[in-house]
Amino acid sequence: MRSGDDAVRGTWVAIATFVMWGLAPLYWHLLVAVPSLQIVLHRVVWSALFVGVFLFWRDGRSWLRSTLRGQPKLWWMLALSGVLISCNWGLYIWAVNAGHVVETALGYFINPLLNVVIGVLFMRERLRPLQWVAVAIAAAGVTWLTVQYGQFPWIALALACSFGLYGVLRKLAHVDSVAGLGVESAYLFVPVLGALLWSELHGAGGFLPINGAPGYGAGLSALLVLSGLVTALPLVGFAYAVRRISLTTVGILQYIAPTLQFLIGVFILHEAFDRTRLVGFACIWLALLVFVGEGLWRRKMDNEVGELV
Repeated sequence: MRSGDDAVRGTWVAIATFVMWGLAPLYWHLLVAVPSLQIVLHRVVWSALFVGVFLFWRDGRSWLRSTLRGQPKLWWMLALSGVLISCNWGLYIWAVNAGHVVETALGYFINPLLNVVIGVLFMRERLRPLQWVAVAIAAAGVTWLTVQYGQFPWIALALACSFGLYGVLRKLAHVDSVAGLGVESAYLFVPVLGALLWSELHGAGGFLPINGAPGYGAGLSALLVLSGLVTALPLVGFAYAVRRISLTTVGILQYIAPTLQFLIGVFILHEAFDRTRLVGFACIWLALLVFVGEGLWRRKMDNEVGELV
C-alpha cells in the first residue's frame, strides 16, 4: 500500500509536470524556423544523452542490464511506450508550429476522460453512472466539432490516445521512472541519431554548418540541445507520479496542462476561436466538471462513511 508521504510527493510532482507541459508551446514556438521532424530528432537524441549520463553517474555502466534483469516483459513494454511517446512528440510539435495549439489543448482536455475509458478496458476499473455521463458529453462535443467543421479532430484524438496508452504502459511497467525513460531512449537513440546525421550530411538539417548550409545559428542550436531537458524532466516527473497516485488523481491534475495551452493559443498566439468551436469546447469542459464534481462528491461520502465506522 502506498504511503501518505509518497502520494503527497507524487501529487506535487504531477502538478509541476503538468505546468511544464502547459507552458511547452511557448518553448516550441521559439523553434518555429526549424522543421518539426528535425525538432523531434533532436529532442530524442538530446533527452537520451541527458538521461543516459545521469543514469551512468547514478547507477554505473550496468544500469541498463540491471533495469531489465528478471523482467522479460519489460523490454517490449518500454519499447512500445517509447514509440508511442515519440509519435506523440512529433504530432504535438508539428501542430504547435502549424498553428493548432488550441486543438492540441482539446486533445489534452479529452485525455483525462479517455484515461477513464482506458482504465475500464485495460485495468478492469468500473465507471459509475455519472462518469459514463461525462464520457457521453465529451463524445457529443467531439461529434459537434466534427460535424460543424466537416473534419474529424484527428490531432486532438491522436494526441489523447497516444499519451493515454503511454500512461497505461508506464503504470504497468514496474521500473524506476528515470531508468524507464532511459530504456525508452536507448531503443530510439541509434536509429534517430542515424536519421539526424543523415539529414545533416545531406543538407536537410541545420544544426551543423556543413555542405555550405548556413545552419540554425547559436541561439536555435542551443534551444535544440536544451529540448532534451525540456523533454526529459516532465516525462520523469510523470512516470514518477503515475506510479504513486491513482489514474483518477492524475486525470484531475492533468487539466492544468491543456488549460495553460488553451490560454497560450488564444491570448498569446492569437489562434481563431469562434462560437462554433466554443460549443464543442463547452461540452468537453462540462464533461470535465461532471467528472471532477462526481469524484469529489464520492470522496467526501467515502470519508464520511469512514468516520462513522
